Amino acid sequence: MGMKGKEMVERAGIDVHALIQLLNKAYSDEWLAYYQYWVGAKVAVGPLAPALIPELEEHAAEELAHAQKLASRIIQLGGTPVLSPEQWYRETTCGYLTPSDPDAAKLLKQNLQGERCAIEIYGKLLELVKGKDMITGNMIRKIMEEEVEHEQDLEDLGYNFLGDDFEKKSCGCSDK
Repeated sequence: MGMKGKEMVERAGIDVHALIQLLNKAYSDEWLAYYQYWVGAKVAVGPLAPALIPELEEHAAEELAHAQKLASRIIQLGGTPVLSPEQWYRETTCGYLTPSDPDAAKLLKQNLQGERCAIEIYGKLLELVKGKDMITGNMIRKIMEEEVEHEQDLEDLGYNFLGDDFEKKSCGCSDK
């Protein structure tokens, strides 16, 4: 843990313990998103699958990178990242949408729902640290930029393949 770095965050008026808890929730979301993308790419079938699979694989790698960044920041603040997959389920805000139906169009919509939830969560985190913790703020901003890009990628695929049948869904976030 970086004593001065943590001290600066505390001096800015942020409850470091509460921030670590929120970062751990996002960390849990990222691990579950990684797996949802990864396994979705393995099981996807249907006319949309050849276009969707590479997108899911790319997004999976980026979600894993997000988890790595969050873990590093949690440690810098003196915390411990969530240590078990079972705890990810308890900590998650966006949840895990089991890809039990391998239809690529359904997988696309599930992952789109997860991206929209992540964007909301990172927006709230950014508000919390805005003007107070530039390190966390910059990290969140970069992650959020990729989440917005993921949402756009999935929407583009949906409209390109499904046209007017592609229905925009609400976030699907829970209030955990």
